[in-house]
Amino acid sequence: MISLITTPTPNLKASIDFYHKAGFKTVPDDDRVLVTDGKVLIEIDPSRYARAGVKLFSNDWKSNLENIENLAVVSSMDNGFLVSDPSGVWIYLVEGEFNPAFEVQEHSFGVFGNCAGMSLESADIARSLKVWKALGFNQVQGSLDNSWISCVNADGLGVSLMRPHTCPHLFFNPSLTYFNSGLNLEVIVEVNRLGIPITEEITFFNEEGVVDNIVVRDPGGYGFFIFND
Repeated sequence: MISLITTPTPNLKASIDFYHKAGFKTVPDDDRVLVTDGKVLIEIDPSRYARAGVKLFSNDWKSNLENIENLAVVSSMDNGFLVSDPSGVWIYLVEGEFNPAFEVQEHSFGVFGNCAGMSLESADIARSLKVWKALGFNQVQGSLDNSWISCVNADGLGVSLMRPHTCPHLFFNPSLTYFNSGLNLEVIVEVNRLGIPITEEITFFNEEGVVDNIVVRDPGGYGFFIFND
């Protein structure tokens, strides 16, 4: 399975410039605009029908559909299927080979730091978990008794599910989360130096009122939670 984050854009050049400024590198591809920070692969899609979400590639999704259809509406596409979990995120189940050579690296090389995967707020976290499990993700942390569950698939893509009113900051479904192990102040300095617009400066978790977490959005609205954890 190959996992591909997909982000829409109102302006392809502006989105490419945003990602290059953030230290992402272009991945050569004849059919798509792809960028990566080493740990996550992102498709910038200028189609007016593009929506923020994730594309999962497999040769055959039909064996998964029976379980998924009991949990979510499944729509047919020319090259696969479209599913949305209770968070509202669009999940494209693409049938076929994914051609660009890409291997997930141990560490991100982009400005935002260490990518920990995609984060979603769900009004029905139990059903969301069932959807992602039906798509081949395994629960690795958290529980339904808590406000947070983390899953990962064979490709290494992490998905974190949060109950409503868990996160005391702006939340955009879906978003990518970056955890920088106490080094986030340095990351924030670099984000400001590069002139990358910050959507929200977060002081909630700092007793001294220091901005040690930030939220950024790309031109298409995909969120980036850049945190000090």
